[in-house]
Amino acid sequence: MHPVCAQALDAEPALGYALFQAKQMNSIRQRLTTLSSILAITPVGFYTKFYEGPAAFWVNNHLGGTFYVMFWVLVVHLFLPSLRTRTVISAVLAATCLLEFLQLYNPPILQLIRSTFIGVTILGSSFSWPDFPWYFLGAAIAWFWLERLKKT
Repeated sequence: MHPVCAQALDAEPALGYALFQAKQMNSIRQRLTTLSSILAITPVGFYTKFYEGPAAFWVNNHLGGTFYVMFWVLVVHLFLPSLRTRTVISAVLAATCLLEFLQLYNPPILQLIRSTFIGVTILGSSFSWPDFPWYFLGAAIAWFWLERLKKT
C-alpha cells in the first residue's frame, strides 16, 4: 500500500472502512450484473438449437457457438472476477477449441454423455471447422462485454 494511503487509513479508520464498504458494494454489483448477463444469454443460446426460421441450419449449428463462448466467459468471470479479461477469454477459447477437436474422438463414455441434450449442448456431436470463427466472434463480444461489466 502506498505510504500516503496507509497514513490516511491510520488517521481516519472510518475512511478505511468506507473504502472497504464501497469496494464490497462494487463487487456485489459486478457479480449481480454478471449473473443477470448469464441469465439473459442462456435462453438465447438454447434458442439457437431450436430455431426454425431463415438460415436455421447456420443458426442451429454455428451461431450457437458464439453464445456458448460468451456464456462460459461470463460464468468464469462470475466465480473468478479477479482474473484478467485476457486470461478468461484465452482459457475459455482454448477449452472450447479443445472440446471441438474432442468431437473427433468417440469413446463410449463421451458417446453416453452426448446422448443427452445437455451433453450434446456442452460437448457437441461432430467436428466442424466452420464453428471456429463463431467461437472467436463470441470471444471478441465477450471481451467487450467483460470490460463493460468491470466498469460497473
